[in-house]
Amino acid sequence: MPTEQRLAPNGAPDSPGAPDTTGSGEERGVRRTGWAALRPLVLRLHFYAGVLIAPFLLIAAVTGLLYASSFQAEKALYAHELSVPVGKTERPLSQQVADARQAHPEGRLAAVRPAPRPGDTTRVLLSDVPGVSADHQLAVFVAPYTGNVRGALETYGSTGALPLRTWLDALHRDLHLGETGRLYSELAASWLWVVAGGGVALWIGRKRRNRKLRALALPDRTATGRRRTLSWHGAVGLWAAAGLVFLSATGLTWSAYAGANIGELRESLGQATPTVSAAVAENHAGHGGSSSMPGMPDMPGMGDSKGNRSSGSAPADVGIDKVLRTARAQGLGNPVEVGLPTDQGTAYVVKQVQRSWPEKQDALAVDPATGKVTDVSRFADHPVLAKLTRYGIDLHTGTLFGLANQIALAALALALIFLILWGYRMWWQRRPTRDRALSFGRPIPRGAWRQVPLPVLIPLAPAGVVVGWLVPLLGISLVAFLTVDIALGALSRRRRVPVTTAD
Repeated sequence: MPTEQRLAPNGAPDSPGAPDTTGSGEERGVRRTGWAALRPLVLRLHFYAGVLIAPFLLIAAVTGLLYASSFQAEKALYAHELSVPVGKTERPLSQQVADARQAHPEGRLAAVRPAPRPGDTTRVLLSDVPGVSADHQLAVFVAPYTGNVRGALETYGSTGALPLRTWLDALHRDLHLGETGRLYSELAASWLWVVAGGGVALWIGRKRRNRKLRALALPDRTATGRRRTLSWHGAVGLWAAAGLVFLSATGLTWSAYAGANIGELRESLGQATPTVSAAVAENHAGHGGSSSMPGMPDMPGMGDSKGNRSSGSAPADVGIDKVLRTARAQGLGNPVEVGLPTDQGTAYVVKQVQRSWPEKQDALAVDPATGKVTDVSRFADHPVLAKLTRYGIDLHTGTLFGLANQIALAALALALIFLILWGYRMWWQRRPTRDRALSFGRPIPRGAWRQVPLPVLIPLAPAGVVVGWLVPLLGISLVAFLTVDIALGALSRRRRVPVTTAD
């Protein structure tokens, strides 16, 4: 057992070998109130989450840092496919699609993204391509001025991620382990806000006697040992806390379990994201039944995948050029994606795909037989929570404010990495003075919950149940922590071994 030492005025052990006596006040005959009663509980939760969840957070931070840099790397790596010399006039969009299908007749024509700016290429998106994942598409890049095909790359998601960003996105999201791998990222996101919020409370509580803002926001460069590590850990954590809580909240919105609960809650409140109906009137059901349009090689009765004409009549279709003009007349400016009818009775769906500020997310459906607009969705009319969710996701993924957004995400990822490393270093510096080379850091003593005043503890329990339901992996892992903790406590008492060395 380490020798008992005095605590610093702030109540924290200063030397690595000093025991932390922030455990049960009742065991020492002291009944604490206010923050003094809550601090040991927050400290113990922060400690266990930091030690046991930090590996997941570290992986998320490293992969998030890589993903934040992928946007600029993608532009450089795929410059040939993404850009072309600016010409005088663009070819009709239908002709650009025909050029793409001439070079790549495989798969099914699914959608087209016209070149959004001068010097950009048009993307012709193909589904059901052999060798391409079912949830991915093959993007054929066409020079809009000449019709030359610049290449073809696999793409994923509404932001049109190309292979490098797609691979890094999957690494961050699920470690390329599929749905099972998503549990890691959801567990990390579930605990990140708890760790960040608890850390801020502990840091402010530790510094509450010093009224200088500088003492809170900047590390103490005169400190040494564990106090120096704690100083950097606390100051950087204070600066990064708001961003980390934001990443946690937005990351949960599209997680497997918490995301489903959040989606159900939004829907029950009438805050779900509106979608455009692609259905057309029954009397038009026989007119738009293909994934192509007049004058294009895929059109039944108009030609095969090589552009050779065949006999027979084709269903009436106004064509993608008129559909695009209709969308422009309705105010849908670049960038847009034109989704083709999937079968008879469905419409073209034209939607804006700009995720940078200002958001462009208007969408409309166009009847392929008549060219009339059958449904419209305006982003300005979306419910408040739907808009906030859209902004949050785009800010989380680095698209809302472009390069500045990506730099901020990289800075947050680096801050989280250093916070985790400093946290483990503090744990290492807390190990007992005897046989330190063979020891781990000491845990925070048990009994903290017994110090919490009953008026606070009573509402705290149901609040924890609600949070555990909304964020299931947080609730499940917390129950697991408590179960193991209680079991170890019981075992230590049976063996008459001090609790501080039994955990």
